[in-house]
Amino acid sequence: MQLLIKNLKPTNSMKTITTIILLAIYSLGIAQDKTKIDGVAAVVGESVILDSDIARMKQEFAMKKVDVSLLTDCMLLGKVMEDKLYVHQAIQDSLEVSDEEVRQKAKQQISYIKEQTGSLEEALKFYGMENEVQLQEELKTLLKDQMLASKMQQKIVGDIEITPEEVRQFFNAIPKDSLPEFDATVSIAKLVIQPKAPKEEVDKVIQKLKEIKAEVIAGADFKIKAILYSQDPGSANNGGFYTMNRKTPFVKEFKDVAFSLEEGEISEPFETDFGWHIIKIDKIKGQELELRHILLIPKVTDATLQEAKTKIEGLYEKITSGKVSFDAAAREFSDDKDSKHNGGLLIDPSTGDSEFEITQMNPALYKKIVGLKEGEVSKPEFSIDQTNKKQFEMYSVIKKTPAHKASFTKDYVKIKAFALQEKQGREVKKWMAETIEKTYVKVTDDYRDCKFESKWIKENN
Repeated sequence: MQLLIKNLKPTNSMKTITTIILLAIYSLGIAQDKTKIDGVAAVVGESVILDSDIARMKQEFAMKKVDVSLLTDCMLLGKVMEDKLYVHQAIQDSLEVSDEEVRQKAKQQISYIKEQTGSLEEALKFYGMENEVQLQEELKTLLKDQMLASKMQQKIVGDIEITPEEVRQFFNAIPKDSLPEFDATVSIAKLVIQPKAPKEEVDKVIQKLKEIKAEVIAGADFKIKAILYSQDPGSANNGGFYTMNRKTPFVKEFKDVAFSLEEGEISEPFETDFGWHIIKIDKIKGQELELRHILLIPKVTDATLQEAKTKIEGLYEKITSGKVSFDAAAREFSDDKDSKHNGGLLIDPSTGDSEFEITQMNPALYKKIVGLKEGEVSKPEFSIDQTNKKQFEMYSVIKKTPAHKASFTKDYVKIKAFALQEKQGREVKKWMAETIEKTYVKVTDDYRDCKFESKWIKENN
Protein backbone atom coordinates (compact mmCIF):
# COMPACT_ATOMS: atom_id res chain seq x y z
CA MET A 1 0.00 0.00 0.00
CA GLN A 2 2.91 2.38 0.67
CA LEU A 3 4.03 1.92 -2.93
CA LEU A 4 0.50 2.70 -4.13
CA ILE A 5 0.34 5.88 -2.08
CA LYS A 6 3.78 6.97 -3.22
CA ASN A 7 2.99 6.73 -6.92
CA LEU A 8 -0.53 8.13 -7.02
CA LYS A 9 -0.74 11.79 -8.05
CA PRO A 10 -3.60 13.67 -6.32
CA THR A 11 -5.79 16.20 -8.07
CA ASN A 12 -6.86 19.55 -6.64
CA SER A 13 -10.58 19.00 -7.20
CA MET A 14 -11.16 15.96 -4.99
CA LYS A 15 -10.06 14.27 -1.78
CA THR A 16 -6.79 12.56 -2.59
CA ILE A 17 -6.42 8.80 -2.56
CA THR A 18 -3.70 9.13 0.10
CA THR A 19 -5.96 11.05 2.45
CA ILE A 20 -8.89 8.70 1.92
CA ILE A 21 -6.74 5.65 2.69
CA LEU A 22 -5.32 7.28 5.82
CA LEU A 23 -8.77 8.23 7.05
CA ALA A 24 -10.14 4.81 6.22
CA ILE A 25 -7.44 3.26 8.39
CA TYR A 26 -8.19 5.82 11.09
CA SER A 27 -11.95 5.11 10.94
CA LEU A 28 -11.35 1.36 11.06
CA GLY A 29 -9.29 1.83 14.20
CA ILE A 30 -12.11 3.83 15.79
CA ALA A 31 -14.72 1.21 14.90
CA GLN A 32 -12.70 -1.72 16.22
CA ASP A 33 -10.93 -0.27 19.26
CA LYS A 34 -12.85 2.89 20.09
CA THR A 35 -9.41 4.51 20.33
CA LYS A 36 -7.60 6.81 17.96
CA ILE A 37 -4.75 5.02 16.22
CA ASP A 38 -1.42 6.70 15.54
CA GLY A 39 -2.47 9.92 17.32
CA VAL A 40 -4.16 11.54 14.31
CA ALA A 41 -5.54 14.99 15.20
CA ALA A 42 -6.47 16.41 11.80
CA VAL A 43 -5.84 16.32 8.07
CA VAL A 44 -5.29 19.42 5.89
CA GLY A 45 -4.91 18.73 2.18
CA GLU A 46 -2.16 16.11 1.96
CA SER A 47 -0.85 16.69 5.50
CA VAL A 48 -1.77 14.43 8.40
CA ILE A 49 -1.35 16.21 11.74
CA LEU A 50 -0.51 14.01 14.73
CA ASP A 51 -0.85 14.61 18.44
CA SER A 52 2.95 14.52 18.51
CA ASP A 53 3.01 17.58 16.22
CA ILE A 54 0.98 19.49 18.81
CA ALA A 55 3.23 18.27 21.63
CA ARG A 56 6.34 19.31 19.70
CA MET A 57 4.97 22.80 19.04
CA LYS A 58 4.30 23.14 22.77
CA GLN A 59 7.90 22.12 23.48
CA GLU A 60 9.21 24.66 20.98
CA PHE A 61 7.17 27.44 22.59
CA ALA A 62 8.49 26.39 26.00
CA MET A 63 12.07 26.51 24.68
CA LYS A 64 11.38 30.09 23.55
CA LYS A 65 10.30 30.96 27.12
CA VAL A 66 6.60 31.24 26.22
CA ASP A 67 4.19 30.46 29.09
CA VAL A 68 2.70 27.24 27.66
CA SER A 69 0.15 27.06 30.47
CA LEU A 70 -1.81 29.66 28.50
CA LEU A 71 -1.80 27.50 25.34
CA THR A 72 -4.48 24.84 24.96
CA ASP A 73 -4.18 21.87 22.61
CA CYS A 74 -7.00 23.39 20.57
CA MET A 75 -5.05 26.63 20.12
CA LEU A 76 -1.92 24.74 19.12
CA LEU A 77 -3.79 22.50 16.69
CA GLY A 78 -5.31 25.60 15.07
CA LYS A 79 -1.79 27.02 14.58
CA VAL A 80 -0.46 23.77 13.10
CA MET A 81 -3.44 23.58 10.73
CA GLU A 82 -2.84 27.16 9.58
CA ASP A 83 0.80 26.32 8.86
CA LYS A 84 -0.19 23.20 6.91
CA LEU A 85 -2.74 25.18 4.89
CA TYR A 86 -0.05 27.70 3.89
CA VAL A 87 2.24 24.84 2.82
CA HIS A 88 -0.55 23.08 0.93
CA GLN A 89 -1.37 26.21 -1.07
CA ALA A 90 2.30 27.05 -1.61
CA ILE A 91 2.74 23.67 -3.31
CA GLN A 92 -0.41 24.26 -5.40
CA ASP A 93 1.01 27.66 -6.44
CA SER A 94 4.44 26.11 -7.28
CA LEU A 95 6.32 28.17 -4.69
CA GLU A 96 9.77 26.77 -3.93
CA VAL A 97 12.70 27.06 -1.53
CA SER A 98 16.17 25.88 -2.51
CA ASP A 99 18.01 23.02 -0.78
CA GLU A 100 20.80 25.46 0.12
CA GLU A 101 18.38 27.86 1.82
CA VAL A 102 16.99 24.96 3.87
CA ARG A 103 20.47 23.64 4.72
CA GLN A 104 21.68 27.02 5.97
CA LYS A 105 18.50 27.52 7.99
CA ALA A 106 18.92 24.08 9.56
CA LYS A 107 22.48 24.91 10.64
CA GLN A 108 21.27 28.15 12.21
CA GLN A 109 18.46 26.32 13.99
CA ILE A 110 20.82 23.71 15.41
CA SER A 111 23.07 26.48 16.75
CA TYR A 112 20.04 28.16 18.33
CA ILE A 113 18.83 24.90 19.90
CA LYS A 114 22.29 24.21 21.31
CA GLU A 115 22.33 27.70 22.80
CA GLN A 116 18.87 27.29 24.35
CA THR A 117 19.28 23.71 25.64
CA GLY A 118 22.93 24.02 26.63
CA SER A 119 24.36 21.12 24.65
CA LEU A 120 24.05 19.02 21.52
CA GLU A 121 22.94 16.05 23.63
CA GLU A 122 19.96 17.99 24.97
CA ALA A 123 19.11 19.16 21.46
CA LEU A 124 19.15 15.55 20.21
CA LYS A 125 17.00 14.47 23.14
CA PHE A 126 14.53 17.29 22.43
CA TYR A 127 13.94 16.02 18.88
CA GLY A 128 14.41 12.33 19.65
CA MET A 129 17.43 11.99 17.33
CA GLU A 130 20.57 9.87 17.74
CA ASN A 131 23.14 12.22 16.15
CA GLU A 132 23.55 15.64 14.57
CA VAL A 133 23.19 14.33 11.00
CA GLN A 134 19.78 12.87 11.84
CA LEU A 135 18.83 16.09 13.59
CA GLN A 136 19.78 18.17 10.56
CA GLU A 137 17.74 15.94 8.24
CA GLU A 138 14.72 16.15 10.56
CA LEU A 139 15.04 19.92 10.73
CA LYS A 140 15.32 20.22 6.95
CA THR A 141 11.86 18.70 6.58
CA LEU A 142 10.35 20.91 9.28
CA LEU A 143 12.10 24.07 8.10
CA LYS A 144 11.21 23.54 4.46
CA ASP A 145 7.54 23.58 5.46
CA GLN A 146 8.09 26.69 7.59
CA MET A 147 9.85 28.48 4.75
CA LEU A 148 7.15 27.51 2.24
CA ALA A 149 4.51 28.76 4.67
CA SER A 150 6.41 32.04 5.02
CA LYS A 151 6.57 32.43 1.23
CA MET A 152 2.85 31.81 0.96
CA GLN A 153 2.13 34.40 3.63
CA GLN A 154 4.32 36.89 1.81
CA LYS A 155 2.49 36.20 -1.42
CA ILE A 156 -0.83 36.92 0.30
CA VAL A 157 0.22 40.25 1.85
CA GLY A 158 3.24 41.26 -0.25
CA ASP A 159 1.38 43.72 -2.47
CA ILE A 160 -0.72 45.30 0.27
CA GLU A 161 0.00 48.99 0.84
CA ILE A 162 -1.47 51.55 3.20
CA THR A 163 -2.16 55.24 2.66
CA PRO A 164 -1.48 58.09 5.13
CA GLU A 165 -5.24 58.57 5.48
CA GLU A 166 -5.68 54.90 6.44
CA VAL A 167 -2.93 55.31 9.04
CA ARG A 168 -4.68 58.39 10.45
CA GLN A 169 -8.01 56.55 10.63
CA PHE A 170 -6.34 53.62 12.38
CA PHE A 171 -4.75 55.93 14.98
CA ASN A 172 -7.93 57.95 15.57
CA ALA A 173 -9.87 54.74 16.17
CA ILE A 174 -7.71 53.93 19.21
CA PRO A 175 -9.35 55.20 22.43
CA LYS A 176 -7.19 57.91 24.01
CA ASP A 177 -6.93 55.98 27.26
CA SER A 178 -5.76 52.90 25.31
CA LEU A 179 -2.91 54.48 23.35
CA PRO A 180 0.18 52.23 23.50
CA GLU A 181 3.22 53.16 25.54
CA PHE A 182 6.41 53.17 23.47
CA ASP A 183 9.76 52.27 25.02
CA ALA A 184 12.72 54.63 25.03
CA THR A 185 14.54 54.68 21.68
CA VAL A 186 17.89 55.77 20.35
CA SER A 187 19.17 56.65 16.87
CA ILE A 188 22.79 55.68 16.22
CA ALA A 189 25.38 56.46 13.57
CA LYS A 190 28.51 54.42 12.86
CA LEU A 191 31.84 55.18 11.17
CA VAL A 192 34.15 52.34 10.12
CA ILE A 193 37.70 52.34 8.82
CA GLN A 194 39.00 49.05 7.42
CA PRO A 195 42.72 48.51 6.78
CA LYS A 196 43.49 47.67 3.17
CA ALA A 197 45.61 44.62 2.40
CA PRO A 198 48.87 45.61 0.61
CA LYS A 199 49.01 44.97 -3.13
CA GLU A 200 51.63 42.26 -2.69
CA GLU A 201 49.28 40.31 -0.37
CA VAL A 202 46.41 40.63 -2.86
CA ASP A 203 48.73 39.44 -5.65
CA LYS A 204 49.74 36.40 -3.57
CA VAL A 205 46.11 35.38 -3.12
CA ILE A 206 45.28 35.84 -6.81
CA GLN A 207 48.33 33.82 -7.83
CA LYS A 208 47.45 31.02 -5.38
CA LEU A 209 43.90 30.80 -6.76
CA LYS A 210 45.26 30.64 -10.33
CA GLU A 211 47.61 27.81 -9.30
CA ILE A 212 44.71 25.89 -7.72
CA LYS A 213 42.63 26.34 -10.87
CA ALA A 214 45.50 25.02 -13.04
CA GLU A 215 45.95 22.00 -10.76
CA VAL A 216 42.23 21.18 -10.91
CA ILE A 217 42.23 21.46 -14.70
CA ALA A 218 45.19 19.04 -14.67
CA GLY A 219 43.18 16.52 -12.64
CA ALA A 220 43.26 17.59 -8.97
CA ASP A 221 40.03 17.38 -6.93
CA PHE A 222 38.45 20.83 -6.38
CA LYS A 223 36.67 19.53 -3.28
CA ILE A 224 39.97 18.53 -1.62
CA LYS A 225 41.53 21.86 -2.55
CA ALA A 226 38.61 23.69 -0.93
CA ILE A 227 38.96 21.65 2.27
CA LEU A 228 42.69 22.38 2.39
CA TYR A 229 42.74 26.06 1.44
CA SER A 230 39.33 27.79 1.56
CA GLN A 231 38.87 30.37 4.33
CA ASP A 232 35.07 30.28 4.08
CA PRO A 233 33.93 28.92 7.49
CA GLY A 234 30.49 28.12 6.08
CA SER A 235 31.62 25.72 3.35
CA ALA A 236 35.30 24.75 3.69
CA ASN A 237 34.58 21.54 5.62
CA ASN A 238 32.06 20.61 2.94
CA GLY A 239 34.52 21.08 0.10
CA GLY A 240 33.24 24.56 -0.72
CA PHE A 241 29.83 23.21 -1.78
CA TYR A 242 26.74 25.41 -2.20
CA THR A 243 23.49 25.18 -4.12
CA MET A 244 21.97 28.48 -5.23
CA ASN A 245 19.46 30.15 -7.50
CA ARG A 246 18.89 33.76 -8.47
CA LYS A 247 17.07 34.47 -5.19
CA THR A 248 19.61 32.86 -2.87
CA PRO A 249 21.07 35.58 -0.61
CA PHE A 250 24.64 35.67 -1.95
CA VAL A 251 26.45 38.93 -2.74
CA LYS A 252 25.84 40.25 -6.26
CA GLU A 253 29.42 39.79 -7.48
CA PHE A 254 29.38 36.10 -6.51
CA LYS A 255 26.04 35.43 -8.23
CA ASP A 256 27.05 37.35 -11.36
CA VAL A 257 30.14 35.17 -11.82
CA ALA A 258 28.37 31.91 -10.89
CA PHE A 259 25.59 32.39 -13.43
CA SER A 260 28.04 33.34 -16.17
CA LEU A 261 29.75 29.92 -16.05
CA GLU A 262 29.00 26.69 -17.89
CA GLU A 263 28.77 23.28 -16.21
CA GLY A 264 32.30 22.09 -15.33
CA GLU A 265 33.83 25.54 -15.88
CA ILE A 266 36.09 27.24 -13.32
CA SER A 267 36.09 31.02 -12.97
CA GLU A 268 39.04 33.36 -12.89
CA PRO A 269 39.80 34.83 -9.43
CA PHE A 270 37.34 37.61 -8.52
CA GLU A 271 36.76 39.84 -5.51
CA THR A 272 33.81 40.35 -3.14
CA ASP A 273 33.56 42.00 0.29
CA PHE A 274 34.59 38.65 1.77
CA GLY A 275 37.87 38.29 -0.16
CA TRP A 276 38.95 36.62 -3.42
CA HIS A 277 37.22 33.56 -4.89
CA ILE A 278 37.22 30.97 -7.63
CA ILE A 279 34.06 29.01 -8.47
CA LYS A 280 33.60 25.64 -10.18
CA ILE A 281 30.12 24.72 -11.45
CA ASP A 282 29.34 21.05 -10.73
CA LYS A 283 25.77 20.91 -12.09
CA ILE A 284 23.17 23.19 -13.62
CA LYS A 285 19.62 22.11 -12.77
CA GLY A 286 17.31 24.53 -14.54
CA GLN A 287 17.54 27.74 -12.52
CA GLU A 288 19.59 26.13 -9.73
CA LEU A 289 23.36 25.72 -9.58
CA GLU A 290 25.43 23.19 -7.64
CA LEU A 291 28.88 24.69 -7.21
CA ARG A 292 32.05 24.65 -5.18
CA HIS A 293 34.16 27.66 -4.36
CA ILE A 294 37.39 28.59 -2.63
CA LEU A 295 37.76 31.82 -0.66
CA LEU A 296 41.15 33.32 0.17
CA ILE A 297 41.50 36.50 2.22
CA PRO A 298 44.56 38.75 1.65
CA LYS A 299 46.49 39.37 4.86
CA VAL A 300 46.30 42.75 6.53
CA THR A 301 49.77 43.75 7.76
CA ASP A 302 50.60 45.49 11.02
CA ALA A 303 51.55 48.58 9.02
CA THR A 304 48.19 48.89 7.25
CA LEU A 305 46.39 48.12 10.53
CA GLN A 306 48.25 51.01 12.17
CA GLU A 307 47.41 53.30 9.24
CA ALA A 308 43.70 52.58 9.72
CA LYS A 309 43.97 53.19 13.48
CA THR A 310 45.73 56.51 12.92
CA LYS A 311 43.12 57.56 10.34
CA ILE A 312 40.09 56.92 12.56
CA GLU A 313 41.76 58.56 15.57
CA GLY A 314 42.36 61.65 13.42
CA LEU A 315 38.70 61.69 12.39
CA TYR A 316 37.66 61.31 16.05
CA GLU A 317 39.70 64.40 16.97
CA LYS A 318 38.20 66.44 14.11
CA ILE A 319 34.63 65.40 14.98
CA THR A 320 34.91 66.00 18.72
CA SER A 321 36.63 69.39 18.16
CA GLY A 322 33.84 70.49 15.83
CA LYS A 323 35.97 70.72 12.68
CA VAL A 324 33.80 68.22 10.84
CA SER A 325 30.40 66.65 11.54
CA PHE A 326 30.01 62.92 12.14
CA ASP A 327 27.59 62.83 9.21
CA ALA A 328 30.07 64.39 6.78
CA ALA A 329 32.98 62.25 7.99
CA ALA A 330 30.95 59.05 7.63
CA ARG A 331 29.80 59.95 4.12
CA GLU A 332 33.35 60.68 2.96
CA PHE A 333 35.50 58.18 4.83
CA SER A 334 33.45 55.28 6.27
CA ASP A 335 34.02 51.81 4.81
CA ASP A 336 30.62 50.55 6.00
CA LYS A 337 28.70 50.34 2.72
CA ASP A 338 25.33 49.85 4.41
CA SER A 339 25.43 53.15 6.33
CA LYS A 340 28.00 55.55 4.83
CA HIS A 341 25.66 57.12 2.25
CA ASN A 342 23.19 57.77 5.07
CA GLY A 343 25.78 59.64 7.14
CA GLY A 344 26.49 56.50 9.14
CA LEU A 345 22.88 56.19 10.37
CA LEU A 346 22.04 52.59 11.31
CA ILE A 347 18.72 50.90 10.54
CA ASP A 348 17.11 48.39 12.88
CA PRO A 349 16.75 45.28 10.64
CA SER A 350 13.74 44.04 12.62
CA THR A 351 11.69 47.21 12.04
CA GLY A 352 13.29 49.05 9.11
CA ASP A 353 13.35 52.15 11.33
CA SER A 354 16.36 54.26 12.35
CA GLU A 355 15.16 54.28 15.98
CA PHE A 356 16.21 51.29 18.09
CA GLU A 357 14.07 50.34 21.09
CA ILE A 358 16.58 50.19 23.91
CA THR A 359 14.94 47.17 25.58
CA GLN A 360 15.05 45.23 22.29
CA MET A 361 18.53 46.22 21.10
CA ASN A 362 21.26 43.75 20.31
CA PRO A 363 23.26 43.63 23.59
CA ALA A 364 26.58 43.96 21.74
CA LEU A 365 25.42 47.14 19.98
CA TYR A 366 23.89 48.54 23.16
CA LYS A 367 27.18 48.03 24.97
CA LYS A 368 28.94 50.25 22.41
CA ILE A 369 26.66 53.26 23.00
CA VAL A 370 25.55 52.89 26.62
CA GLY A 371 26.48 55.98 28.59
CA LEU A 372 26.75 58.23 25.52
CA LYS A 373 24.67 61.39 25.60
CA GLU A 374 22.87 62.77 22.57
CA GLY A 375 25.50 64.13 20.17
CA GLU A 376 28.44 62.35 21.86
CA VAL A 377 30.88 60.10 20.00
CA SER A 378 32.49 56.90 21.31
CA LYS A 379 36.25 56.47 21.17
CA PRO A 380 37.51 54.35 18.26
CA GLU A 381 37.72 50.63 18.98
CA PHE A 382 39.12 47.61 17.14
CA SER A 383 36.56 45.01 16.00
CA ILE A 384 36.00 42.19 13.49
CA ASP A 385 33.02 42.50 11.13
CA GLN A 386 30.57 39.82 9.91
CA THR A 387 32.82 38.99 6.95
CA ASN A 388 35.69 38.31 9.40
CA LYS A 389 37.58 41.47 8.45
CA LYS A 390 39.55 43.55 10.94
CA GLN A 391 38.40 47.12 11.35
CA PHE A 392 38.16 50.16 13.64
CA GLU A 393 34.80 51.72 14.46
CA MET A 394 33.19 54.53 16.44
CA TYR A 395 29.58 55.44 17.16
CA SER A 396 27.55 58.59 17.71
CA VAL A 397 24.18 58.90 19.44
CA ILE A 398 22.11 61.08 17.11
CA LYS A 399 18.88 61.19 19.09
CA LYS A 400 17.39 59.81 22.30
CA THR A 401 13.64 59.59 22.87
CA PRO A 402 12.29 58.73 26.34
CA ALA A 403 9.42 56.31 26.91
CA HIS A 404 6.09 57.97 26.05
CA LYS A 405 2.47 57.47 24.97
CA ALA A 406 2.00 57.11 21.21
CA SER A 407 1.90 60.33 19.22
CA PHE A 408 0.71 60.42 15.60
CA THR A 409 3.44 62.84 14.48
CA LYS A 410 6.35 61.56 16.57
CA ASP A 411 5.62 57.86 16.07
CA TYR A 412 4.17 57.85 12.55
CA VAL A 413 6.53 55.14 11.28
CA LYS A 414 5.58 52.75 14.09
CA ILE A 415 1.87 53.54 13.85
CA LYS A 416 2.00 52.97 10.09
CA ALA A 417 3.58 49.55 10.71
CA PHE A 418 0.76 48.64 13.14
CA ALA A 419 -1.90 49.87 10.71
CA LEU A 420 -0.36 47.90 7.85
CA GLN A 421 -0.16 44.81 10.04
CA GLU A 422 -3.86 45.09 10.86
CA LYS A 423 -4.76 45.52 7.17
CA GLN A 424 -2.63 42.51 6.27
CA GLY A 425 -4.29 40.52 9.04
CA ARG A 426 -7.72 41.21 7.55
CA GLU A 427 -6.51 40.00 4.15
CA VAL A 428 -5.02 36.84 5.67
CA LYS A 429 -8.31 36.05 7.44
CA LYS A 430 -10.19 36.49 4.16
CA TRP A 431 -7.68 34.25 2.34
CA MET A 432 -7.85 31.68 5.13
CA ALA A 433 -11.63 31.42 4.97
CA GLU A 434 -11.69 31.10 1.17
CA THR A 435 -8.85 28.54 1.08
CA ILE A 436 -10.27 26.37 3.88
CA GLU A 437 -13.55 26.22 1.96
CA LYS A 438 -11.89 24.72 -1.13
CA THR A 439 -9.36 22.49 0.68
CA TYR A 440 -9.99 19.04 2.10
CA VAL A 441 -9.98 19.36 5.91
CA LYS A 442 -10.79 16.72 8.51
CA VAL A 443 -10.71 17.27 12.28
CA THR A 444 -10.93 14.05 14.30
CA ASP A 445 -13.43 13.53 17.10
CA ASP A 446 -11.08 14.41 19.97
CA TYR A 447 -10.84 17.99 18.67
CA ARG A 448 -14.30 18.61 17.20
CA ASP A 449 -15.38 20.58 20.30
CA CYS A 450 -12.53 23.06 19.86
CA LYS A 451 -13.50 26.70 19.31
CA PHE A 452 -11.16 27.51 16.44
CA GLU A 453 -10.68 31.05 15.18
CA SER A 454 -11.06 29.78 11.60
CA LYS A 455 -13.86 27.53 10.36
CA TRP A 456 -11.90 24.25 10.30
CA ILE A 457 -14.85 22.02 11.16
CA LYS A 458 -17.16 21.73 8.17
CA GLU A 459 -20.74 20.53 8.38
CA ASN A 460 -20.22 17.67 5.92
CA ASN A 461 -17.29 16.08 7.80
